[in-house]
Amino acid sequence: MRDLVEIGMGRTARRSYGFDDIDIVPSRRTRSSKVVSTSWQIDAYRFDLPLVTHPTDAVVSPDTAVAIGKLGGLAVLNAEGLWARHADAESALARVVAAAKDGAGSAEVVQLLQELHSASIRTELLTEAIRTVRDSGVTVAARVSPQHAAELTPHLLSAGVEILVVQGTIVSAEHVARDGDPLNLKEFIADLDVPVIAGGVSDYRTAMHLMRTGAAGVIVGHGYTPGITSTDRVLGIGVPMATAVIDAAAARRDYLDETGGRYVHVLADGGIGCSGDIAKAIACGADAVMLGAPLAAASEAPGRGLYWTAAAAHPSLPRSRVAPVPTADIDLKTLLHGPSSDAEGVVNLFGALRRALAKTGYSDLKEFQRVGLTVRR
Repeated sequence: MRDLVEIGMGRTARRSYGFDDIDIVPSRRTRSSKVVSTSWQIDAYRFDLPLVTHPTDAVVSPDTAVAIGKLGGLAVLNAEGLWARHADAESALARVVAAAKDGAGSAEVVQLLQELHSASIRTELLTEAIRTVRDSGVTVAARVSPQHAAELTPHLLSAGVEILVVQGTIVSAEHVARDGDPLNLKEFIADLDVPVIAGGVSDYRTAMHLMRTGAAGVIVGHGYTPGITSTDRVLGIGVPMATAVIDAAAARRDYLDETGGRYVHVLADGGIGCSGDIAKAIACGADAVMLGAPLAAASEAPGRGLYWTAAAAHPSLPRSRVAPVPTADIDLKTLLHGPSSDAEGVVNLFGALRRALAKTGYSDLKEFQRVGLTVRR
């Protein structure tokens, strides 16, 4: 039974929970972290880590995409970002970093990002960036918005993209546009030979609708990071991630029954700031997590200690700030796999996940989704 709260005469709202509101309950059994698996597989692509990057230029360049792929994760290049618009994307990023570190206000830095993103997308630059990743041998993934999916996808596929991510703040099964035909995801996905991950969503109903389009994965959330994303302030939309992930996992279960066995992966994107949050996201039913800000601390990150999401560059309604993240100049390998001398859960992110599985007695991620949870009072 849903926990409804009366918020005024004749109006109720559902009580919901974020990752900070819940805890994982240990079981009667423990096991060695050396005998647990953190691997997951979507379609034909298998990864050692349940890690998908949030598609932001602050974290993902062609070079970091290769590095993350070799470390066991899946990096998603923003096909509408700076690498698709500027021949010297590194210099463009350097302008952003310099402006932020020279004391420019948040609005000024966002304005600079908007200016840089006003340049047209050049398919030859996009193709070059994707081929850099493809030639390394790691899985190639790229993100497009619903508005530009039909236009850009043929170029992405010809360049070698193997997993397509259609992502916006909120993505529905059919995106209605004022000019041109709406994007019907079911028809769009049916015409593709690559798996599509779509989102974000925040509720059972929308997750179910996206699953019925044929998507291989559904993104839950919109990359919420305290102090950086501002969708809650700008649009009034907020996603309490524990409840949202559990609801999407329930949709996945019902869709599995509805189709007689078609499994759709759930990716948690938002509210994750430390390794404990990763464990809680999986425990709530996520198959993988999308990380942005936690990876911006890596010494290889293009943002050089700054983080923002793609929504920062929206031409008329930005929904992300450009802000510094705590950093100790840690390389990606140490950030993901350790070892760590940090006691706050921001280094050795997936070594900690392995330990969480071991301490609760589960051998893999699917088993761990059945772990007990409690709610803090």
